[in-house]
Amino acid sequence: QVNYTIDVSLNDESHELTGFVKMEYINNSPDTLKYIYIHLWPNAYKNDRTTFSEQLLKNDRTDFYFSDEDKRGYINQLDFKVNNITAVTEEDAQHIDITKLLLSQALAPHASVIVTTPFHVKLPYNFSRGGHAGQSYQVTQWYPKAAMYDKDGWHPMPYVDQGEYYNDFGNYTVHITLPSNYKVGATGVLQGKEENVTAAPKKVAAPVVSKTKKPFFPKKEKETDAVMPSSRKQQTLTYAVENVTDFAWFADKSFIVKTDTLQLPTHTVTA
Repeated sequence: QVNYTIDVSLNDESHELTGFVKMEYINNSPDTLKYIYIHLWPNAYKNDRTTFSEQLLKNDRTDFYFSDEDKRGYINQLDFKVNNITAVTEEDAQHIDITKLLLSQALAPHASVIVTTPFHVKLPYNFSRGGHAGQSYQVTQWYPKAAMYDKDGWHPMPYVDQGEYYNDFGNYTVHITLPSNYKVGATGVLQGKEENVTAAPKKVAAPVVSKTKKPFFPKKEKETDAVMPSSRKQQTLTYAVENVTDFAWFADKSFIVKTDTLQLPTHTVTA
């Protein structure tokens, strides 16, 4: 079992996440563990030499391979600690989205350790079930995540365009900070919302005067082309969920939230 507490904030100008994760790793196996494999799946979008990139090429998709640097993604600024002591990691020789976290003291059966690290993610354009399209965010496979250990041993796996869901179950508490006019859909149940943070004033670039001749019949801007400005106020949303294998969240300023209820014999369900 791996329980996660995550604090994360979104910069919707640079499409970046800044976060901190705490994992409570509980060894429910009968084996003594000397290391823990960690998935760093955002690195699958770092260059065109990853397993993800090669898989797309084999499936006749070249959009990622030929994409510009600003559409790529990665995870960095990691500083792993185990029980508050700086830990050593070993990079995987083949996969930049997998690392091995060495334990200074072996983890006995039924014992647990606390693993922590800050992290920074450059979100990619949404090539594969996660990322962003403009300021619409689909945040999946986004945080340092422990790999599965079972009777067959460790199961470290690079990110590909399918799968990644053979994970340990655990409890999640996630605090998401972003501009207050975003609507968010996330794993778990919303526990609370705070709007007590004010963002720094955004720099407004000087207008560029074009000397090109204007078309006689200018193209009308569609309503969907207009970019809704982000609020300078920030909100922090807290979600909690028990006994799941992953946590994802989606955010968009144009989401429309609808709710309804279903009355069951034993209780009422609100969705």
